Amino acid sequence: MGDYKKMWQDLNMDIEKHDILCEALPEQFGDIYLTQENRPEAMNYFNYVVAEIHGARIMELEKYKKEGGKVVGTFCVFVPDEVILATKAIGVGLCSGSQFWIEDGEKILPRNICPLVKAFTGAKIGLTCPYFQSCDMIVGETTCDAKKKAWEIMDEYIPVHVMELPQMKREKNIKQWEDEIRIFINRMEELTGNKVTIESLKKGIDICNGKRKALKRMYDLRKNTPSPISGLDALLVSQVAFSDDPERFIEKTEELCDELEERVKELKPNGKKRIMVTGTPMALPNWKLHSIVEGLNAEIVVEETCTGTRYFENEVSTEGDTIDELVRNMAERYMDINCACFTPNEGRVEDIIKYVDEYNVDGVIYYNLSFCHTYAIEYEKIAKALKEEDIPLLKIETDYSEEDTGQIKTRVEAFLEMI
Repeated sequence: MGDYKKMWQDLNMDIEKHDILCEALPEQFGDIYLTQENRPEAMNYFNYVVAEIHGARIMELEKYKKEGGKVVGTFCVFVPDEVILATKAIGVGLCSGSQFWIEDGEKILPRNICPLVKAFTGAKIGLTCPYFQSCDMIVGETTCDAKKKAWEIMDEYIPVHVMELPQMKREKNIKQWEDEIRIFINRMEELTGNKVTIESLKKGIDICNGKRKALKRMYDLRKNTPSPISGLDALLVSQVAFSDDPERFIEKTEELCDELEERVKELKPNGKKRIMVTGTPMALPNWKLHSIVEGLNAEIVVEETCTGTRYFENEVSTEGDTIDELVRNMAERYMDINCACFTPNEGRVEDIIKYVDEYNVDGVIYYNLSFCHTYAIEYEKIAKALKEEDIPLLKIETDYSEEDTGQIKTRVEAFLEMI
């Protein structure tokens, strides 16, 4: 990473503490990613993004702010990026995937809650994430109890707008979500001074749909046996999607897919077990499970997660001549995401079984971040459904630390042998 210390100082960061992260991340990335053999050439762009994750992209954000633009931080696939783009703001996914931030998070949060929530809280209060420091506002949502209460604490450090996500999918709930999107439009207009028009909203929808199409294309290519891209690399692409410039991301991901299509022509059987990961999201730089699984005789070919299929499945329709019609289109698309916060949530069971068939999956790993109650409780329903379909399943509950890596590896090895 280049010399960005002056920029970080201007962002009021704890430089000394942040330096520790800057030293550890490249080594971790090198050990996990750069040791892979025969990676696609187009992955070099995504390598660069990680190498400059707290540098070049932050510089872009700061330049945009100096020109009068606004930057908004998000944590969840339910926040409608279309609205952020329609008000000429930049939306970025925020840091929440490293053990590094947990210690600061636990200074004001209980230890026995989700590491993702502790990490993003620690990243802000510890002043060690330049994305937080660049944001004019962050957008929260009510997808879990830990997040709901964390927003109250975060609001003491940075302006927070919370979107209330309904917990059921009835017609009245979709209308509730329409109202939340309208409130969000008003909030973004106030923040940026830019009005949402039919044209600007359709443009925002088109860009977001372009990201979804590019990611869907990459995932469809993973359906080949063997997959032309490792699960690790596919995960990295999905993680980068949350913070990169969207139009540049589309271009680079399409270039990657062009290369993968050529690689498909040369594929030869490798005998590796094909694994699906389902469960909680894997925020950057959480590569732990993928690294363990793909260090064995297996390849991860699909993720039914928020950093996987839930992020890009289904597009927002641009049909309609009024903002109200487009808001309805967005509400319908977002309420079709099968997050475990919903009750009932039969759609997620259907998705998992559908993906097992589409991706020719040999076994499923249910990945659960410690103390993520919604996904932990939903495991039993998933397990029952997969047992009825005779689909092998392994549950892994873990956090961001490396302490249980050996134990997880042993369990995955046994799972692969059982398959």
